[in-house]
Amino acid sequence: MELRHLRYFDAVAETMNFTRAAERLHVTQSTLSHQIRQLEEELGLVLFDRGHKRVALTEAGEMLRTHLVPALQQIDRGLQALSHPPETLSGELRIGATHSFNTRLVPLCVSSFLSYHPGIRVSVEELSAELIAKRLASGHLDLGVSYKPDDRPELWFEPLYNEELRLVVAATHPLARRRRVRMIELNHCRMVLLPAQFSTRQLLDDCFEAAGAQPLVIAELNSIAPMIELIRQTDLAGIIAETAVTPSPDLRVVPIEDPTPIRTPGLLWKKGANRSPMVKHMASVIRRAAG
Repeated sequence: MELRHLRYFDAVAETMNFTRAAERLHVTQSTLSHQIRQLEEELGLVLFDRGHKRVALTEAGEMLRTHLVPALQQIDRGLQALSHPPETLSGELRIGATHSFNTRLVPLCVSSFLSYHPGIRVSVEELSAELIAKRLASGHLDLGVSYKPDDRPELWFEPLYNEELRLVVAATHPLARRRRVRMIELNHCRMVLLPAQFSTRQLLDDCFEAAGAQPLVIAELNSIAPMIELIRQTDLAGIIAETAVTPSPDLRVVPIEDPTPIRTPGLLWKKGANRSPMVKHMASVIRRAAG
């Protein structure tokens, strides 16, 4: 067993996709598959359940990854210490994040990152998906946590997971006790939403149109945290990614169907840009947190 076998295993376990893992490792998919089979044969265990539509870790794979991740992190820290002495680990990491990810995910990842690199200054800007794409393309950001932009061939997008947007209401709202809500039922519902320039709002407008619903948009706010606070204090409903809502007894999160608004967040960076070790490490931290 060699270290590369374990790194290949870790890449597939992170992405749950042989194609994306091969791209990240800069090897062919056939080479990656062969190396994983070698590891499984040496261990005498099946590590991945290779279905037709998805890849999943087996129980043995889960156990291996639980013990492997800390070991690989320790190896990486040792190698980085050799190539980058502590006094040279400085500089600034510039991140752009959309509102929903800047509420909980990004602060968690920045905290973890700074525990490894206390000498690096991290700058996070909360921006719309369009602005993140523009600033990455112009070189004003190093990394983005956003959605796949349209017509941006100069950017590389790595999907993290699929997320459902859900109805968020106060505990006293008439829809608070519902197990799920159909989009048509939001016709004439008093709502607070993001402004029209946000891609999430454009997605929701398409869903409303498909369902034949016309909500009463009473307020538009360009940040998630104030939206949630307004929902908490009024009869207004909002549609927000569940990951951006901190559990609270005075709020309810209700799934939406017919249609269900779904988005795919991911990592963004400029193609051809020299990704520094700190950018790569932050990307790794975000992948693990999102997974």
